[in-house]
This record gives sequence, structure tokens and C-alpha cells, in this order.
Amino acid sequence: MHILVLGSAAGGGFPQWNCACEGCRRARAGDPAARPRTQSSLAVSADGARWILLNASPDLGAQLLANPALHPPIALEGSATRGNPIAAALLTNADIDHVAGLLTLRESHPFAVYATPRVQGVLAANPVFNVLNPALVPRRPMSLCTPFEPADAAGRPLGLEIEAFAVPGKVALYLEDEAAGPSFGSVAEDTVALRVRPADGSSEGLFYIPGCAALPGWLADRLYGAPLVLFDGTTWTDDEMIRTGTGVKTAARMGHMPMSGPDGSLAAFASLNVATKIYIHINNTNPALLEDSPERRKAEAAGWHIAHDGLELTL
Repeated sequence: MHILVLGSAAGGGFPQWNCACEGCRRARAGDPAARPRTQSSLAVSADGARWILLNASPDLGAQLLANPALHPPIALEGSATRGNPIAAALLTNADIDHVAGLLTLRESHPFAVYATPRVQGVLAANPVFNVLNPALVPRRPMSLCTPFEPADAAGRPLGLEIEAFAVPGKVALYLEDEAAGPSFGSVAEDTVALRVRPADGSSEGLFYIPGCAALPGWLADRLYGAPLVLFDGTTWTDDEMIRTGTGVKTAARMGHMPMSGPDGSLAAFASLNVATKIYIHINNTNPALLEDSPERRKAEAAGWHIAHDGLELTL
């Protein structure tokens, strides 16, 4: 199984266009310890020829350009000059930084879109997504806790087994309903994790969890001993946005689990025996992005890798 990290930052990317925090300033200045990153997305493939997007970030156009494996095939004389290896897209939530990239794929390219019925409903309610011709881009529901093999637009299986399951999180910001109480109207289908493995069972595969607000016991048990987990690394501390003057919400309020602290992911994963742990969806304010920071050293000492754009993995 082939894995490409197309983008590794949280919403806004790194550097973020309107942010002058230390990390963003260093990234703009070309500091090699502050490597720029685009917004979070993966591509996975069973055969290296047909690819599935795991989320479609607003930076998708630049990400496709940066990854030759996702370029159109060179046309033979007399054949069509358009095409692309992307065969499907799977969405873990309805956040802007995970769905806006679908609009980049509007030039009459056939592919399938998989999401929970809740997220499919959000897409259906917004007519801008109708630029994806339904005759070419079927939208297929993704049921929770039901493994399935995604297929391309024509129904040809793609050789991977996917299981989506709900994790602690919250509804997308633009769907929040303050009248609905502390949950803001969130339901289980709003935030899901994906387990991805070869359909032939040749590997245990990976867990992709770019958004997660907590690690309850059942989720820890699920992840125990996994060969590869790509996990929410949005902030270093819960109050990071407030302390840096870049926002007014805690990580928990935004539906994310901080890396550090007694309730953070560093502590939660310490005894889970995960072979390879990679942080992804990392906010521009997170000092762990900086390769020379004490926070980066602490994360690496705990066995974590910090994802970067262009990272290639195989299982």
C-alpha cells in the first residue's frame, strides 16, 4: 500500500496568510527549520496507479502539481489528452479544509466521493458542489463501522478496505448551532477516523485521524499495536491560540486534542505500542512545526514524527 502526505498543516496552512506568529515569520523568511506546509490531505493506493484522496484540501491544486504520481498520464498519439490517477475521495468531516478541494476536481474528471450521510447531506445542501457533474462524480454514503472496498466512478474496486468510525470531535464550524447546547448540534457522523488496509489482507494498514478531541479507552484499545497512525497534531497546548493572541478558543473547543499535558496525545499514546506515530493537521501556531524547537525534541523523544508535505510511506 502506498501513502502520500499531500498536506500536513491545519486549516490556513503554514505559514498562514494572515498570521505573523514566530513560526509563520520564519517560514516566510525561508528558514529551513520552518518548512512550509499546505492543508491536510493524504492519497493512498493499493497499486500505485489508482489513488484515493483522504480529504480534499483547499490547496489540492498545488498538492497535485507537487506529486508526480498524481499527474495526468502522458497521452499516446490518437488518445485522449485528459485523465488523472485520482479515482475516489473519502471525507472525514465537512470542515472547509477537508472539502473545499473537491471544487478543484471539477473539470469533467470521473471519480467517486465517499462520506457519511451527514457529510453528504452538507455537500448536497450547498449548490456550489453541483459543479461536480453527478453523471461523472457519484456521491456514495459511507456507513460507520462497516468495512467496504471503495470503487471508482465506474464501479471498479480500488483494492483497499476502508472502515470509518466515529471519534470524539465536533461539527464543522460553519454548521455550529449554539442553541443545541454544548455539542453545538454535533452527531457521530460529523467526525470520523478511517482505517485503511489492503483488501487482500496483506497488511494491517493505517489509521488516519486528522481530527480528534479525546482518546477514550475504547479508541486506545482500537489503536493498540497498530503499524501506523496519523493523528491530530493541531496544537501543542490546549490554550495555545489564546496565549499566542491568534484566537479565542481552546483546542478542546475546536474539537482537537493537544499534544502535551496530562490529557494530551503524547501521554495517551505512550503505552499503546504503535509502531509508527505521525502527527498531521498541525496548526501554524504549534511550535512542534519548528525543527529546532524544544517541543519538537519532546515529540520526537516520545517516538513521534511530524508530518511534512511530500512524505511517502509504504505498508
